[in-house]
Amino acid sequence: MTEPLPAIVLIGHGMVGQRYLEALAERGATATHRITVLCEEPRPAYDRVHLTSYFSGSSPEDLALVPAGFLAEHGIELHLGDPAERIDREARTVTSRSGRVVPYDVLVLATGSYPFVPPVPGKDARGCFVYRTVEDLLAIEAYARGRTSGAVVGGGLLGLEAAGALKGLGLSTHVVEFAPRLMPVQVDEGGGAALLRTIETMGLSVHTGVGTQAVLTGEDGAVTGMSLSDGSALDTELVVFSAGVRPRDQLARDCGLDVGERGGIRVDARCRTSDPRVYAVGECAQAVDGRVYGLVAPGYEMAETAADDLLGREREFTGADLSTKLKLLGVDVASFGDAHGTAEGSLDVVWSDSRSGIYKKLVMSAEGVLLGGVLVGDADAYGLLRPLTGSVPPVAPEQLVLPAGLGPATRLGPSALPDTAVICSCHNVTKKAVTACSTLPEVKKCTKAGTGCGGCLKVIGQLLPPAADPGLCGCFPYTRAELYEIVRTRRLASFRELLDGHGRLEARGGEGCEVCKPAVGSIIASLAPAVGASGYVLDGEQAALQDTNDHFLANLQRNGSYSVVPRIPGGEITPEKLIVIGEVARDFGLYTKITGGQRIDLFGARVDQLPAIWARLVEAGFESGHAYGKALRTVKSCVGQTWCRYGVQDSVRMAIGLELRYRGLRAPHKLKSAVSGCTRECAEAQSKDFGVIATASGWNLYVGGNGGAVPRHADLLAQDLSDAELVRLIDRFLMFYIRTADRLERTSTWLERLEGGLDHLRDVVVHDSLGLCAELESLMAEHVAHYRDEWAETLQDPERLRRFVSFVNAPGAPDPTVRFVPERDQVKPDLAVLTIGGPVR
Repeated sequence: MTEPLPAIVLIGHGMVGQRYLEALAERGATATHRITVLCEEPRPAYDRVHLTSYFSGSSPEDLALVPAGFLAEHGIELHLGDPAERIDREARTVTSRSGRVVPYDVLVLATGSYPFVPPVPGKDARGCFVYRTVEDLLAIEAYARGRTSGAVVGGGLLGLEAAGALKGLGLSTHVVEFAPRLMPVQVDEGGGAALLRTIETMGLSVHTGVGTQAVLTGEDGAVTGMSLSDGSALDTELVVFSAGVRPRDQLARDCGLDVGERGGIRVDARCRTSDPRVYAVGECAQAVDGRVYGLVAPGYEMAETAADDLLGREREFTGADLSTKLKLLGVDVASFGDAHGTAEGSLDVVWSDSRSGIYKKLVMSAEGVLLGGVLVGDADAYGLLRPLTGSVPPVAPEQLVLPAGLGPATRLGPSALPDTAVICSCHNVTKKAVTACSTLPEVKKCTKAGTGCGGCLKVIGQLLPPAADPGLCGCFPYTRAELYEIVRTRRLASFRELLDGHGRLEARGGEGCEVCKPAVGSIIASLAPAVGASGYVLDGEQAALQDTNDHFLANLQRNGSYSVVPRIPGGEITPEKLIVIGEVARDFGLYTKITGGQRIDLFGARVDQLPAIWARLVEAGFESGHAYGKALRTVKSCVGQTWCRYGVQDSVRMAIGLELRYRGLRAPHKLKSAVSGCTRECAEAQSKDFGVIATASGWNLYVGGNGGAVPRHADLLAQDLSDAELVRLIDRFLMFYIRTADRLERTSTWLERLEGGLDHLRDVVVHDSLGLCAELESLMAEHVAHYRDEWAETLQDPERLRRFVSFVNAPGAPDPTVRFVPERDQVKPDLAVLTIGGPVR
């Protein structure tokens, strides 16, 4: 008779529980053990780290962590919605809520944690929620419908994510944090202040240094407000408690396992509890150093330690790095090492830019050793700085915090890291392990680096060798810059000519791919006059090359509607044109929003409404703002010398001139610009692809700036320029960028990648070191001379108008799925809400 396999019972199927199962599978233990999993939630393990992405379009299925077929392949028995309720250590059995009794030889507790809800009056009222599971999110989303305000108790990591979710649901949102600053565990006072300023500009109301006294309710028992410890009160219809978590250790307590004084199942260095047959991993466990770790990376390491110990392998977990990097409400926040400078004699090196919401602090020892740091607003250097902790950096610390363009050029890259540096803290993967691989898929498969929070992906990409094939895609063996030269010199006006004449042999005669079609479409559009192509992007073959937005000359929005963005050069507009925009928005029921680019966006247009909307706008003198294309968006301006007592030049006149000159210019990525009338810089020109600042003697030109996800101060290219000199340099700069940049590469990234950087760029476009300037100026002159407004062209051609329908077979029928509901005297998308308790697939 065959001996039964030893039984492993895993209680809990969260991220750490799933990692434990994967560790067993990787070590071959699933073939030698019978494994049963008891899970409280109605769905298998999912990615809690990215839980909030549900509110930006990810589905619960997108968050799933269990590969298809994994459980069946390894013979793992998973019971959903049936949590363990009792452990009998003497009989070695676990009894579940349904009454199922499961025997074990080895028991693993991965029960995680539960949200702490302060014991305040009204905490259980209708409208109070916690923020921990997919079911919590579904419940919050359902309750928020029709309500206008919400509050989050807790300003830590999860609290700010919850606040972002409420704001995304259209609620006026408050954040209440008892500590004197946001994220008090991760960031210091300076970092908290920078974070606070940025978050408040997003429209959130933050209350720090106060606690929640009570949740107020109405006669129906629903939430109506909150009273705070300073005597103030908030009007709110929904409350989310996110005030920390506590280890779920009740099962362990009930069966007599040792627990810590402040909670957490005590384990040794091998993650064994006081009963050697029982392990505990993740947030439910108190590690041998006395800590309960709430981050996923230590949980993964504990899971692997427990799996190794089961198989008799030597491995210990004695503590973990608490470094973390996150994006909260779109703001990068990171801390590492001794972030608060608690070491004796430590010194701080700080860069703070309150205007941009950027704060960087490095904690150094007196001997120059990097001890830790805090990064808020720009955490791009985290992947390099964290592995350098505990060593003397190869460059001066101030060079590590100054933005690009403000200090000496620093070429510190991943190559400066030692082989032992941990690149992926989620899976404890070193630089040596990463560099043993040659591609990102290989890294992910062999080491799991890059499959956790994703914070290490940029550094991994820099460590890997350049692709052996630098081609744009599987259709072309050439880079984008090389394809640009082929199109320009051969005067090729069609994608078909380029693909059949210069594509890979196996791609010739084909249709191209989603990578090369829009890239080549952009190249041909930017060179259209010079190569004899039509400048209209939807003519003939060009139409099939465009992305979704270009296909309808409008930006596709979340619910399938489109936005309409007329150009307002320099941000200057007459009262008559303002009235037209208002009338169009009113007549077509559009949502209106004034943007940071000094334009007015109109949202909610059905595709079949676009021609009628644009007919009204074109008749009033508007033209396309190209918000849908990789082209010039806006040239912002301050009021300048004409109105402002500090202005030294007419910034509005210059901004209008530049925007009208470069409108419609197709480029590898979008282009933004600004003109400030003095050095007070109200137009924020140094955060633009090309920015202009007035001086008493003329204009200073800055290039390569970016105010987006990875902010970068622009570099000063030339100063005290006349009007003509300024325009000539911008012409050269833009055409050289379009000529040499990679696909979807912003000017900021391009300039940092450009060999020789700013000095080389200055040599080329100012000193004409390559003899290209006349050609670059000629190409720009061709663009300016042949510019035509795409929407005006479209409206004149009935054939072009035929594409603007929701259904080809029913041209007059609007899309019935594009619906709206009222909000703040306007409209918003009426998006479907997932139902709670739906079937689990």
